[in-house]
Amino acid sequence: MILVSDKAHVRTITLNRPDAMNAFNGALFDSLTEGLLEAGEDSNVRVVVLTGKGKAFSTGLDLSEVGKDMEPPKHGVPGLFRTLVDFPKPLLLAINGFAVGFGATAIGFADISFMARSAKLRTPFTSMGVVAEGASSFTFPRIVGPQWANWILQSSSWLASEDCEKAGLVFKVLEDDALLEETERHAHIIAANSPTALKRNKDLIMGPIREKYREAIEKEGLVYEELMGGPENMEAINAFLEKRDPDFSSIGRR
Repeated sequence: MILVSDKAHVRTITLNRPDAMNAFNGALFDSLTEGLLEAGEDSNVRVVVLTGKGKAFSTGLDLSEVGKDMEPPKHGVPGLFRTLVDFPKPLLLAINGFAVGFGATAIGFADISFMARSAKLRTPFTSMGVVAEGASSFTFPRIVGPQWANWILQSSSWLASEDCEKAGLVFKVLEDDALLEETERHAHIIAANSPTALKRNKDLIMGPIREKYREAIEKEGLVYEELMGGPENMEAINAFLEKRDPDFSSIGRR
């Protein structure tokens, strides 16, 4: 589910479900969580780059598997979120294509994010009858301010890479064929520094707000669970599977 490569002190982790647009099922949640835990414990790894294979960085939760009778994952969504909140080393994203749902909110867990010029981003939660996840109700206002955060999280609209850069959601927009090379180049610049100082610096930056991440994840999760499986969410899922726009007009409001 993931590909791993090391060069000097930089580890690149690649989401490897290209046929599913790197959508997250239980196996990918577990695979990425294990990969991050191993990278966090490996003393030779100082910086991690996360990217996707194919046309997408990730299109979020794999809706085609929602409701299926499958073996519960070892880590799942909660385990991945905990691992990202506590990840002790610099984490860089190379957003190579479509970034949807968690593929977009993952930016809030990253230290620096780069984006391919052709890539697009969307947080479709309200169009799916649910709420923001991945602590994005906390991280996005913190990163881009309330105006941009409300537009991104409430409108379910697509954002071009230039808009993401303008909003400050990503550090740099790069030409598609230069994305990974340039992201890794920046990673190597960081990795050339003191490994102890890098970890302590990250802890100084993240330490005061880690609890806020956890609180946001918990609150989002409670509301998400309340709405998941409700009439508006089911209409959205059915519309997605039937390749049509959802129609909320005849559904009672809360």
